[in-house]
Amino acid sequence: MRILITGGTGLIGSALAKSLVDSQCDVTVLTRSPDRHQPFIPEGVHLEKWDGKTETGWGRLVSEVDAIVNLAGAGIADGRWSSSRKEQIRESRIGAGQAIVSAIRSAESAPKVLIQSSAVGYYGPGADQVMTEQSAPGTDFLAQVCVDWEASTAAVESMGVRRVVIRTGVVLSPQGGALPKMALPFRLFAGGPLGSGKQYFPWIHIDDEVGAIRFLLENGEASDAYNLAAPNPPRNKEFVRHLGRVMGRPSLMPTPSIALKALFGEMSTVLLDGQRAGPSRLQEAGYEFTFPEPVAALHDLL
Repeated sequence: MRILITGGTGLIGSALAKSLVDSQCDVTVLTRSPDRHQPFIPEGVHLEKWDGKTETGWGRLVSEVDAIVNLAGAGIADGRWSSSRKEQIRESRIGAGQAIVSAIRSAESAPKVLIQSSAVGYYGPGADQVMTEQSAPGTDFLAQVCVDWEASTAAVESMGVRRVVIRTGVVLSPQGGALPKMALPFRLFAGGPLGSGKQYFPWIHIDDEVGAIRFLLENGEASDAYNLAAPNPPRNKEFVRHLGRVMGRPSLMPTPSIALKALFGEMSTVLLDGQRAGPSRLQEAGYEFTFPEPVAALHDLL
């Protein structure tokens, strides 16, 4: 299988690329800085330069691949959301999607499938409401970004391309992302819930994130949206209790909401608001989680 990945140097993309190469797939990753990333990518992965918003320089590759996985987008939780940062978050996603559509439209032959990244933030802050793939989108900034992100590649369906949207939860990996940041206070004996701790925490082990993407790539019947999160998401206070126990540390020192809002501003919603989003469609399609429970996942990761 020949696969093109955008955002392939990030946490999910690099793990996916390695898994695919290990399975003898031909993998090409688009990146703005091939020279910078070359020493860190899995052996056997090809790098191609792109600007993140046009098909210039790489569009020819679309006619040669069986699938595209679009994971491109600026980091959501990398800092406070200034007006310019919010625009970057949005435009990096929309621009990438539009470039892919343009490249497919110009290609001699289209790929069979496109995996379009999104997030459970699509549903907005959900309190206790169970979020399925049929739930309506939220109205906050992140939800509207996800709506536009998903829509950016919708046009490929009229070109005969099977399109799957993956709404991913918090991906847990020892290589980066949320887990090392969450574990640090516990290493210092200062861990605990964020805010009230009542918000739901939709998480997924990196192995299941990669496994689910591969499952959806290879399952010719899969289409539309799928939540990529472990079954029965716990509340934040429950998850951090498990984290503390696995690390042999107490989880008694909550970080007040007011402190997080003062430190991160609007971006604090990522920490203080959650979604009770489960993988109903994914499980109905036949995917079996390797790590459905947080304790086993944390033991494996830590």
